[in-house]
Amino acid sequence: MISATHGVVTDDRKPKQRKQRFATDADIEIKGAYDPSDAPADPQNPPGQFPYTRGVQSTMYRGQLWTMRQYAGFGTAAESNRRYKYLLAQGGKGLSVAFDLPTQMGRDSDHDMARGEVGRVGVAIDSIEDMRILFDGIPLADVSTSMTINATAATLLALYIAVGEEQGTPASALRGTIQNDILKEYIARGTYIYPPAGSMRLITDTFTYCASNVPQWNTVSISGYHIREAGSDAVQEVAFTLANGMAYVQAALDAGLDVDDFAPRLSFFFNVHNNFIEEIAKFRAARGLWATIMRDRFGAKNPKSQMLRFHSQTAGVTLQAQQPLVNIVRVTIQALASVLGGTQSLHTNSYDEALGLPTEEAARIALRTQQVIGHESGVADFIDPFAGSYAVEALTADITKRVEAYFAKIDEIGGMVRAIEQGFPQREIERRAYEHQRAVERNERIVVGVNEYVMAEEAPIPIGTVDPNLEVEQVRRVQALRAKRNNAETTRALTALDDAAAGTGNLVAPIVGAVRASATVGEIADVLRKRFGEYRPAT
Repeated sequence: MISATHGVVTDDRKPKQRKQRFATDADIEIKGAYDPSDAPADPQNPPGQFPYTRGVQSTMYRGQLWTMRQYAGFGTAAESNRRYKYLLAQGGKGLSVAFDLPTQMGRDSDHDMARGEVGRVGVAIDSIEDMRILFDGIPLADVSTSMTINATAATLLALYIAVGEEQGTPASALRGTIQNDILKEYIARGTYIYPPAGSMRLITDTFTYCASNVPQWNTVSISGYHIREAGSDAVQEVAFTLANGMAYVQAALDAGLDVDDFAPRLSFFFNVHNNFIEEIAKFRAARGLWATIMRDRFGAKNPKSQMLRFHSQTAGVTLQAQQPLVNIVRVTIQALASVLGGTQSLHTNSYDEALGLPTEEAARIALRTQQVIGHESGVADFIDPFAGSYAVEALTADITKRVEAYFAKIDEIGGMVRAIEQGFPQREIERRAYEHQRAVERNERIVVGVNEYVMAEEAPIPIGTVDPNLEVEQVRRVQALRAKRNNAETTRALTALDDAAAGTGNLVAPIVGAVRASATVGEIADVLRKRFGEYRPAT
């Protein structure tokens, strides 16, 4: 029984007997003890050298801590702007923008399909006016901004460029990332608009445009995060993410780009779960695999083209609505694994996200978690503290072999785009998600507070919400924009985009022109819908 004595809560039950078979979340069997015979005979090149297993920089966090980038966005641009300023005032070093579903799907806030979704899971951005408000008082020359946006990524980047120029910051000085990873939308998330051919054209056009005009911008953040959130294991996360990366590289090469002209600006985005040692090994394996792929498969000669640089985020799917304060512990474990795995930037989830939008207090604790790890734990003083660990090296090698087996299967199918069309990665993820859930339901996998150590009553905590009147305000804003803008100028700009889409010209430049002419996100997406069509999955 659970009892309280002198204000201390104790659990008097006998401890649950440990499972008889020990394995990681990816079902890799764990030995009782590891020795030198388990670790591969790897030359262990120093950090900052190929294959970058030990880190992409020679000094890692001794030179500079990872970017502490907190993901936020809700309601209107004005509401989100206030949260961004709060996070920066608390010591955040970069911004990460969450957009609402209508913005992600290329629908303006007054569209019938947007009703009830405006500002719910992110900020509503319809036009350049909203983007101005979103970054009002935040000098884009001084911050690095990550935008989690995919189908409409080129449009949101164009809006960012236009607002930066209005602030006096040329595009060449802007720093940040657009996710721009449409393949994982077909696999795991569903916020696609166009069929793969049109989507891939937008992505490669963005590579080309940014190489010449926005050279410090990361043009794609190839995301395993959402693949993991959909239920994959660590091996599948790495395999399908890197396979998507290979598809983007090949598409860019097919479009006539030189690999070393665009590959240095590729970045990755990974999830990080509770299985501490496996997560550290996962990141090490991913770096080594990508370096070898870029050198041997694609002939990249620039070392920066071979480096897998990644942002990480603690796992939303592991957050529990029961005993939500325990989520602080989960997030801490995950954040520490990410740092020890060599991340370049990190977002830590707030403990209340299983219940609603993060409150300011919860967001502050999430940021403080990173700051304590960076400044108090001492781990940032060690360049690669897990190098040479028999267990970590063995697990890194095992993950590498299993990922390579997935690569062989995907190549056999005909590449990642073909594999997605056939539903191969989707089925693999669904299988693992089902197996995980069954294990939880059978108590074969313990989730604290959910199927063990359950409390009959819990004290309520504050829950963040979005004022429904914000949707009314946002609808009024976009309709007022259409009424006051120079519609003849907007029409000319959209026609120029349509002409480019009908031919083979780069699409990003006319999108930039359209947003400067106050075209909306929905209007730009509609032009491309007419040319490319809309994607409907076969299954």
